[in-house]
Amino acid sequence: MRPTGAMHLGHYHGALKNWVRLQDEHDCFFFVADWHALTTHYEERDVMERYVYEMVTDWLAAGLDPDKCTIFIQSRLPEHAELFTLLAMGTPLGWLERVPTYKDQMEKLKDRDLATYGFLGYPLLQAADILIYRANFVPVGEDQSSHVELTREVARRFNNLYGRPANFERLVAAALAKLPKDDARYFDKQRKAFGETGSAEALGKGESLIAKAATSIAGWTSDDSELLNGHLKGAGKAILVEPGVLHTEVKLLPGLDGAKMSKSYGNAIAMREEPAVVKQKVQTMPTDPARVRRSDPGNPEKCPVWKFHQVYSSAQTKDWVVKGCTTAGIGCLECKQPVIDAIIAEQQPWRERAAAYLADPKKVHWIVEMGTERARTVAKQTMRDVRSAMGLNY
Repeated sequence: MRPTGAMHLGHYHGALKNWVRLQDEHDCFFFVADWHALTTHYEERDVMERYVYEMVTDWLAAGLDPDKCTIFIQSRLPEHAELFTLLAMGTPLGWLERVPTYKDQMEKLKDRDLATYGFLGYPLLQAADILIYRANFVPVGEDQSSHVELTREVARRFNNLYGRPANFERLVAAALAKLPKDDARYFDKQRKAFGETGSAEALGKGESLIAKAATSIAGWTSDDSELLNGHLKGAGKAILVEPGVLHTEVKLLPGLDGAKMSKSYGNAIAMREEPAVVKQKVQTMPTDPARVRRSDPGNPEKCPVWKFHQVYSSAQTKDWVVKGCTTAGIGCLECKQPVIDAIIAEQQPWRERAAAYLADPKKVHWIVEMGTERARTVAKQTMRDVRSAMGLNY
């Protein structure tokens, strides 16, 4: 996450809630994306200095455990910048220009000068951040799925460019010669189908044939399997791993105005917002425009507050809201009160956990230092493999 402001409820329900769960299921890496913050806040260094450790405090308050996951700061690892630079050499410009959030933020952040190479290239830096740890999955909100897809394309292109040895075609032919002729023809059919249409079914059939060969053909090696898997996908050796996406159950919590909740758009509720401020913000949220007067019936689907009820309210409360709104049986302030109560109750343990770190900030600094060194070990190994593949290990 970028340290450009206080963590808000959208961060928690769109990512942090998932992070806390995932740390018990996977080997997880979570980092402060301070270089990414510079893509939009390059003239405001005080913003990052203020929020870097405050953001980590919010992570810890939400439930991240440094004994279960790796927490670090992006800029402490120059390997990220090196991989970004090397990937940039072979990434088409059009790939970056078509990322949906690029045009979206250019439009919404017109008060900032975003006509920079850094802002255009941030999806590629994001790809480097992911690929350097050979991530199998990336926990992101729905609006970030396009970034993970770009990362997959970048990895695929890199593997295609640098994962093929000079004698790749000869090695593939030798591996195919080990297959029965019918299987070889079947494999080639699936390879062509996947290459032409991207058919998941064709890919699965090709992979199944390779798996069968690995257990049934004498003299078959893991190198044969890797070669044919690369040939099947139109790539070479998998130097960089194509990551998958993990979405949270609640993919997108809207802001107070119904648009995406964002620090930049000024429509957010901070994770450790004071209860009085939470109450004031929710009470002033816009509602269904059709409810001009208290006696006018409304439609919850047209009201931003309803989205919060879907996250915070029980089935019984939601039934009460629908009935009361559509019949004008309840007013908008009455409708908002259960949301206010639920948010304040959710925030209470966060404030309590954060208090210990706010009383001794060095605890947070130490957690980050330890995590940065753990991350460095993995990043260095990936970069050794990348340099070797690109012929830069002289």
